[in-house]
Amino acid sequence: MTEAAIELHDVTVRLGGRTILENLNLVIPAGKVTAVMGPSGAGKTTVLRLVTGQIRPDSGEVRVGDTQVEKLDGKALNRFRREIGVLLQNGALFTDLTCFDNVALPLREHTDLPETLIRRLVLLKLQMVGLRGAAELYPRELSGGMNRRVATARAMALDPSIMLFDEPFAGLDPISLGVSLRLIRDINHALGITSIVITHDVDEVSELADQCAIIADRQAVATGTPSELTDSDNPLVRQFMQGLPDGPVPFHYPAQDLADDLLAMEKRR
Repeated sequence: MTEAAIELHDVTVRLGGRTILENLNLVIPAGKVTAVMGPSGAGKTTVLRLVTGQIRPDSGEVRVGDTQVEKLDGKALNRFRREIGVLLQNGALFTDLTCFDNVALPLREHTDLPETLIRRLVLLKLQMVGLRGAAELYPRELSGGMNRRVATARAMALDPSIMLFDEPFAGLDPISLGVSLRLIRDINHALGITSIVITHDVDEVSELADQCAIIADRQAVATGTPSELTDSDNPLVRQFMQGLPDGPVPFHYPAQDLADDLLAMEKRR
């Protein structure tokens, strides 16, 4: 049985008076790529924020290895976060720094390594993402896909044991998407790390993920291999995997009767 790298037990999260997750249970296996999917606003990014300790659950436990994340604070939380690399959707590179200095930043901030060693490490990370030749360029001189790859190199600078990717394929052309997809798999397998990928790209999941989880209705409604979810007879899973417009996930946001809406608007005027 595969060891679990991350476990969420009966996790409930309420934000702004709304319940985002309720009694959610999710296990992320170690050394694998897990794709977390689901309708927009279902709480996928909230899972990443729980894992990094950015938010704490209202109830339940978030465990990364032997660490109970919601109990960490201050310096202990900062030390814990060094073991996690995060790639945000837009890459979030510093535009006034070169690619080299963007990747070097975590090493300069969090280690006492000499600059000669930092230089070697940064070039190694850029080589891994195929952009060592772009070390002295600025983010504005690169394409969107290349910026994501530089951001991936920066996320790996401290050799994390876990990588979190938030919508890494959003807005990429087919070639850049294919490069990014292969890069995530190659990095995961070469380094033996654990990766979580938040994505809506169902067509790419079969090539990317070892395991998938679909979050909807505030819970993990299905987990399994890509082929298992594709063959699922669960109406919600089938709707999501096939991109069907009709199903358990409605087109209309819940609303009262139209006549009641009109009456309420008249009263407010």
